[in-house]
Amino acid sequence: TLLTDGAVTACKSKFDDKIEPSSAKMYFHYYGQLLHQQNMLQDYVRTGTYYAAVIENRADFFGRVVVDVGAGSGILSFFAAQAGAKHVYAVEASEMAEYARKLIAGNPSLGEKITVIKGKVEEVELPEKADILISEPMGTLLVNERMLESYVIARDRFLVPNGKMFPTVGRIHMAPFSDEYLFVEIANKALFWQQQGYYGVDLTPLHASAFGGYFSQPVVDAFDPRLLVAPAISHVLDFTEIKQPPVYAFYKVIAIGFVFHLREEDLYEIDIPLKFIASVGTRVHGLACCTVQRWLTTAPGAPTTHWYQLRCVLSQPLYVVAGQEITGQLRMVAHNAQSYTVYLTLSAKMWGPGAEQGGILQTSSCKLDLKEPYYRMSQPQTYAMAQDQQPHQPIHAQDIHIQADDLKEPELIQPPPRNLDAQVQ
Repeated sequence: TLLTDGAVTACKSKFDDKIEPSSAKMYFHYYGQLLHQQNMLQDYVRTGTYYAAVIENRADFFGRVVVDVGAGSGILSFFAAQAGAKHVYAVEASEMAEYARKLIAGNPSLGEKITVIKGKVEEVELPEKADILISEPMGTLLVNERMLESYVIARDRFLVPNGKMFPTVGRIHMAPFSDEYLFVEIANKALFWQQQGYYGVDLTPLHASAFGGYFSQPVVDAFDPRLLVAPAISHVLDFTEIKQPPVYAFYKVIAIGFVFHLREEDLYEIDIPLKFIASVGTRVHGLACCTVQRWLTTAPGAPTTHWYQLRCVLSQPLYVVAGQEITGQLRMVAHNAQSYTVYLTLSAKMWGPGAEQGGILQTSSCKLDLKEPYYRMSQPQTYAMAQDQQPHQPIHAQDIHIQADDLKEPELIQPPPRNLDAQVQ
């Protein structure tokens, strides 16, 4: 039965079927607090980018019905109203819906165009279809918190045929990195468990488990792009309404990626083949990831956002030389705590005589829980290089305006200047 505020039926929703109740409770409690909404609103790269995207495309919004998916404080709903939307339905499942109503009441000139619907997008019913969906559905590594699935469900439930989505496309960019300081920092955390006389107790039987535990945490911080040792590859998610089996289009150049039109089920397990060519000889400590979403980048070297960047650190680094091929796989499997288990494998292929045989010299792998990252923002954000260490290949940070024709072969990243003091453009 539909309630008077537009939300909720008594039946169990798809969200409840796949998400653990305790995780959902914690998730909605977190986003129901003003201090966390303030943290996101004060991310001026995030908020300013969305404002520009809406206002600069006011022709898309003018006179249209808009649904704000996971509206939070309702800030995107206000932007849509400023752009001339006919009406905006702000769907929010947490207690933040009540704060959004207060904010709307305090801004009557815009608020008269906005209706808050409290409930999950999987459950609520709306009085009319939407011409446009707007949302900020991404988490760390784009997919954390699994809100992208709700965004896609909202597309299928609420959007008219050929309706528009803001954002339309998301990308995950990946490149191997070398960071001795980070590796030693993580490894040293387990030194506590090497004590043989801790109040008369030998802790060493737990050292191996503690060591593995610390390396199971993805690292969230802002890092120097010169730590990257190869040009990046990208994995593209298209949020639009086209439904068909995945179509893989592998690029033939160094940068490799693939595109498919997204269904909700495609987000349950994501497999990304990895292939890089090392730019320098060094130790590879893992895989660095950042996301790029319509007009919005979290790339290293770009203005810092509240997402920062994410690194998967290997407990056994790889040794590579310049020109050596690095292959592997990044596999992300969704779990019911609204996040993903991440499986990373990187291999250094044979180098020199016999390399054409395609053999593997060294392989390293790790398993990480994206739900439990190591937040390292208090650490230094740039790193001094050893005197005998050459600068690594930088990734040039850009704000990328993603359109449908942007899903073509990417441009190759240009070689870096060899001057240590050269700026990253």
